[in-house]
Amino acid sequence: MGASSSAIFLPFVSLVVLVSWATSSSIHENFLQCLSLNSNHTTPISNVLYTPKNLSYSAILESTIENLRFSSSATPKPLLILTPLHVSHIQAAVICSKKYGMNIRVRSGGHDYEGLSYVSEIPFIIIDLVELRSINISIEDGTAWVEAGATVGEVYYRIAQKSRTYGFPAGSCPTVGVGGHFSGGGYGTLMRKYGLSADNIIDAYIVVSDGRVLNRESMGEDLFWAIRGGGGASFGIILSWKIKLVPVPPIVTVFTVGRTLEQGALKVFLKWQQVGSRLQEDIFIGATFGAVSGSQEGERTIEVSFKSLFLGNTSQLLSLMKKSFPELGLEAKDCLEMSWIESVLYYTDLSGEPVNVLLNRIPQFKNYFKAKSDYVQEPISETGLQGVWKMLYQEEAGIMILSPYGGRMNEISETEVPFPHRKGNLYKIQYLVSWDEEGDRVSQKRINWIRKLYAYMAPYVSKFPRAAYLNYRDLDLGINKLKGNTSYAQASIWGIKYFSCNFNRLVHVKTKVDPSNFFRNEQSIPSLSPWWKN
Repeated sequence: MGASSSAIFLPFVSLVVLVSWATSSSIHENFLQCLSLNSNHTTPISNVLYTPKNLSYSAILESTIENLRFSSSATPKPLLILTPLHVSHIQAAVICSKKYGMNIRVRSGGHDYEGLSYVSEIPFIIIDLVELRSINISIEDGTAWVEAGATVGEVYYRIAQKSRTYGFPAGSCPTVGVGGHFSGGGYGTLMRKYGLSADNIIDAYIVVSDGRVLNRESMGEDLFWAIRGGGGASFGIILSWKIKLVPVPPIVTVFTVGRTLEQGALKVFLKWQQVGSRLQEDIFIGATFGAVSGSQEGERTIEVSFKSLFLGNTSQLLSLMKKSFPELGLEAKDCLEMSWIESVLYYTDLSGEPVNVLLNRIPQFKNYFKAKSDYVQEPISETGLQGVWKMLYQEEAGIMILSPYGGRMNEISETEVPFPHRKGNLYKIQYLVSWDEEGDRVSQKRINWIRKLYAYMAPYVSKFPRAAYLNYRDLDLGINKLKGNTSYAQASIWGIKYFSCNFNRLVHVKTKVDPSNFFRNEQSIPSLSPWWKN
C-alpha cells in the first residue's frame, strides 16, 4: 500500500479485531441476536449477513472496490458485511452497531477515492446497498425515485428506456453509486446547463442515528440541505433520492480534438481558459493534459485533449465555435451527432456498445491510484503551464482533467447547498496518477509525484481556502481521529477546503441530528455536543 495518510493501518490491527470478534462468542451472538430482533422483514437478516467464515465474504467485499490501494491483505477488513433487502435491515444495523460500539461504513458503488466506504481503522461493519437499487421513473411529472444502491449508469439507462428527451446531470463514470455521488455534489457534462446532481434533488429518505426513517418533510430543511453536497455519511444512511429530470434535445453533438505542443496546444489552451466558462450553457468543453509519444522515436510531448458535449446539432455547434473559439479549428468531420444516452456511452469510452452495458456495476478499470483537486479562478500563465508540462514529463501515468464552470453554476448561490464552488471559478482540476504494479515502493513514487505537482500548482489556484471537491476525497488535506473525540479545529482544516463558508452550518446540523457522533469517518463532519469535548 502507498504511504498516504489513508494508508496508516497496521496489518495486525485487522487480524486482532477479527480474532477477537471470533473468540468473543457472546458479543458476537448478542450482536446477531440484536440484529434479528430489530429487523422486520420476510427475509431474515441472517440471510444477508456475511462474516469472514462465509465463502462469499471476500468476493462481496472486493466486488466494487475501484482503488486497489485499499484491497491488500494489510487493509483492515469488516467484522461482517450486510447486504440489506429492506429498510428494517438497515435500521437494525444502526441500532445494534450503536449498542455494541461498531463503526458503520456504507457502500453504494465503492468509488470513494480513499476507500472510506469500506475501510476503517476501528472495528466496523459494511452496509453494502447493492440490493437496494430500484429506480422508478415518472415521465408525467419529470421526476424519479432512485434507491441509494443504484449506479449513475443504471439511472441513465432507466431514464432512456422511458424517454429520449430527458436526462440527469451526474457523472460520466457509470459504476459510481448515487448514494455517495449525489450527496457529495455530483457533476458531469450537463453541469453548465443544469448544475449539479445535488441541485436537482427534491426529496430523500434517510436512516438517522436513532434508527428512524425520515423524508424531507420529517427531517426538516436543515438536514435536507446538508445531505445535498455535504456528504450523507456524516448524517445517516441515505435510502433513496427523488430527483428532478432535465430536458435534453433528441440530437446532441460530441467531439474530441487533441492538440500537441507542436500543433499549437499552448495557444489553444490559453484561449480555452478565457472562453471555456463563458460559452453559452448548452456546451461543455473539458480539457485533459498528459504526456504522450512525440513524432520522433523516443521523444515525448504534451497533448491537450478537448472533449465536448453540445446540446444541439453540428451546424449550430460549428457556428458557435467559429464565433467564440476558432483557435481550436473544429471541423464538421470532428463532430458526431447522437442521442443523449449515446453521448453517455461516448463519454464513458463505450461507444458502439449496447446501451445496457450501463447496467454493469463492476468498474471498467481497477487499478491503484491517487487523486487530488483544485479550483482555478484566474487563467494560468504561459510560464505556469511550462512548469506543468515539466512535471507531466516526469510521470507518464499522470494526467490533469479540467472541467469548465460558468453557465448555471454561476447562477446558484454558494450557500444553496453545501457545495460552495460556484461563481468566480473558471474550472476545476482533477489531478490523477494510476499504476498497475503492487508494492509500497511503486505506490510511494507515484504518490510523491502527485503531491509535488499539487505543491507546484499552489500559486495558480484558489486561496484562503485552497478549495477541493469532496467527491475527489483526499486525506492529505487532513483527517479526524476515530478513537476519542472528533476535534472541530482538526476537522475545519479539511472541512473549509471542501465546504468553505458552509462548514459551520454543517457542524450545526450534525450536532443536532447526530449528537453522539455515531456516523463518523476520517473526514466526517464533527459534532459539538457537550459530552464530546472539542
